[in-house]
Amino acid sequence: MRAKRSNLGNEQTRTALLALLPSFVIFCVFTLYPVFHSLYLSFFNVSLISSSRSFVGWNNYAALIKNPTFQKAVLNTVIYTLGVVPVGIMLSLFAAVLLNNKLKFRGLFRTAFFTPVVTSMVAVAIVWSWMLEPNYGLINSLLSKIGIAGPGWLTDPKWALPSVILLSIWKNLGYNMVIFLAGLQDIPRDIYESADIDGATPVQRFIYITLPLLRGPLGFAAIVSVIKSMQVFGQIYVMTGGGPANSTMVIVYYLYQQAFEFYRLGYASAVAWVLFAAIFVLTLLQNRLFRAEGA
Repeated sequence: MRAKRSNLGNEQTRTALLALLPSFVIFCVFTLYPVFHSLYLSFFNVSLISSSRSFVGWNNYAALIKNPTFQKAVLNTVIYTLGVVPVGIMLSLFAAVLLNNKLKFRGLFRTAFFTPVVTSMVAVAIVWSWMLEPNYGLINSLLSKIGIAGPGWLTDPKWALPSVILLSIWKNLGYNMVIFLAGLQDIPRDIYESADIDGATPVQRFIYITLPLLRGPLGFAAIVSVIKSMQVFGQIYVMTGGGPANSTMVIVYYLYQQAFEFYRLGYASAVAWVLFAAIFVLTLLQNRLFRAEGA
């Protein structure tokens, strides 16, 4: 009997491995190999339009760190992340708390908040570019009706990055809202009822009940939001192209520019691995922070 079970288990294992083999091969060819090949290329001087290559060791990384444009890209990425993540999470949490109540047209509001999440970033960025156009855009037209001269949202270095941040907060608000809604609906109602009996105010209920019990969703949303913000590209590519005067130059757009405009594959690979290292470290720190708070 044991021998039959062992043979059956081995047969099921072989069947499962055979079923997984095509996906594993695709993963190795299109994901695993490119990742490690880019690490290999980061130590070479390689051009996209030339087959020649020369080993340069750590020179790509050294040149990268000293490059003022890359330094500007790092600074802009940090500012973008600090602008998008905290504000986006707070607004998403506020919307989730409101929509967790029994409101009229609650389903319609939830759909309205989530629709931008599933809309193409390119389409959204094009529409916002039209709205933010300084001479004929909707935003400045509305401001002019109340006597305010709107700025050049995407042409002024002072306003370009805040404009992109505003778009990103609006587009991603519904994603975190859904996560928080799921977390809120998992909180037992009798906890709130007990708090009401004890005379807790809505603010006290939120601080002492809702926030502690949402630690898991909050941690997940924070980690995912930071990773997405560090990899921002689509809205920059469509709306500003890194300008004006590099005011919206971010790391991924700088990587794209080096690889596909200047054809410096080795240098671009170094940029990718520096970005990977930064995201990896930040993710570990955030994960440890939320675990420590939950201990």
